[in-house]
Amino acid sequence: MIKAKNIHKSYGDLEVLKGVDLEIKTGEIVSIVGESGAGKSTLLHILGTLDLPSHIDKYGTELTIGDQSFLKMNDREISKFRNENIGFVFQHHQLLPEFTALENVLMPTRISGKNEKESMDKAFLLFEELHIAHRIQHKPKELSGGEAQRVAVARALINSPKIIFA
Repeated sequence: MIKAKNIHKSYGDLEVLKGVDLEIKTGEIVSIVGESGAGKSTLLHILGTLDLPSHIDKYGTELTIGDQSFLKMNDREISKFRNENIGFVFQHHQLLPEFTALENVLMPTRISGKNEKESMDKAFLLFEELHIAHRIQHKPKELSGGEAQRVAVARALINSPKIIFA
């Protein structure tokens, strides 16, 4: 599902990732652990298409998700690929404060142009399964931390992604 070869990332003179190789198979659950500053978030941002490795050609870097490389895609292609294939549950839920829980969950489906009725049906089902259906019209500031995180989980799942990064 995910194959990464020779991933490097530098910020100026600071080399954070120094040739990371990784292979994650479909259905695997993987945890990345390490000390603060070890590069865990940097690696996740690269694997999640939110950032690119440094010096791709210099190191012969390869990175594929589901047999598709995004290293040479333009920004629009990467955004579309991310929307269709990857769900994110961030450490801090990253809900948009001006939108209700439902609107936050539906955002990825609206970006991808999915059928509104089918998206709403799926959203309602996710809210039920996550035991937050009673909070569907509340804005993030009106939710507890746990409720907001479950809204973020629903948002990550709404497009049926191949991968969830949490």
